[in-house]
Amino acid sequence: MQITVIGGSGFIGTRLVELLLESGYHVKIADKCISACYPDICTIADVRDEKTITEVVAGSDAVVNLAAEHKDNVQPRNLYDEVNIKGAEVVCRACTDAGISKIIFTSSVAVYGFAPPDTDEYGEFAPFNNYGRTKLEAEKVYRNWQGESDNRSLVIVRPTVVFGENNRGNVYNLLKQIANGHFVMIGRGKNKKSMAYVDNVASFLAYSLKFGPGVHLFNYVDKPDMDMNSLVSLVRRTLGKYDGIGIRIPYPLGYLGGLVFDLLSKITGKEYPVSSIRVKKFCSTTQFSSSTIEATGFKPPVSLEEGLRRTIDYEFLNPPKEKKHLFYSE
Repeated sequence: MQITVIGGSGFIGTRLVELLLESGYHVKIADKCISACYPDICTIADVRDEKTITEVVAGSDAVVNLAAEHKDNVQPRNLYDEVNIKGAEVVCRACTDAGISKIIFTSSVAVYGFAPPDTDEYGEFAPFNNYGRTKLEAEKVYRNWQGESDNRSLVIVRPTVVFGENNRGNVYNLLKQIANGHFVMIGRGKNKKSMAYVDNVASFLAYSLKFGPGVHLFNYVDKPDMDMNSLVSLVRRTLGKYDGIGIRIPYPLGYLGGLVFDLLSKITGKEYPVSSIRVKKFCSTTQFSSSTIEATGFKPPVSLEEGLRRTIDYEFLNPPKEKKHLFYSE
């Protein structure tokens, strides 16, 4: 079986490609960056480049699209629409031309916005940023493609925040602050955070290749959820630091500090690690659930705590001499 992974050079994509190859699949990668691990099967291609994408997917049995613009501060802002929505249109046309009847698309829980705790796949849509908005619009593009034929299979996976070795996203930044002694808890720390370990996400994407015709929709979350106090305590223990939280400041003061950095960013044109939206995200409960994954029989290969311990060990306790430079933000 031939699989094309668009965005296969990135954080999740590299893990997925590794797993697919180990499982005996034939794999091709299309990415705007050459794969650090699998350059021989990688074609440089932007998801908006219809000619190249069409050429790459030709002969495939399924396409996995991981490509996206996802950071909070993408400029120009129309890149969200160009990559996430128009890119979906390109992928659908390319698959139609190639006679491909299976697409796996990674969307995001960002389509729900600041959702109520334990929001599942039937939650209301309320994206608060361009990333969530354009992911939701992209889902509609793929649904329209699937609806054109009863033989087509569409899998939409909405992961929560994904972490793991070699990632440089929000979870890594938190771990690094704690490891360096720079972490300050903002607020009471009772807000819960859903997370997903990269190996588990990749495993579920590979598992979903067996799903038949129709639309299959899943949130992806590794349970149980932790509140920030429990998460920080676990990280400190794993790092061999004293147990507990450390310095804590009230939310209003932390949010005010974020606004100050927002102003500095506008004045200097620089991006700072602290902003009002990041403080708001940090202190909010982002807790999701899935009402559909359990019915598939999928079992994540790694527990959430073990995933955190592996990441901490790799990044801070026993880092390899040469790391794979796959520094993709969430």
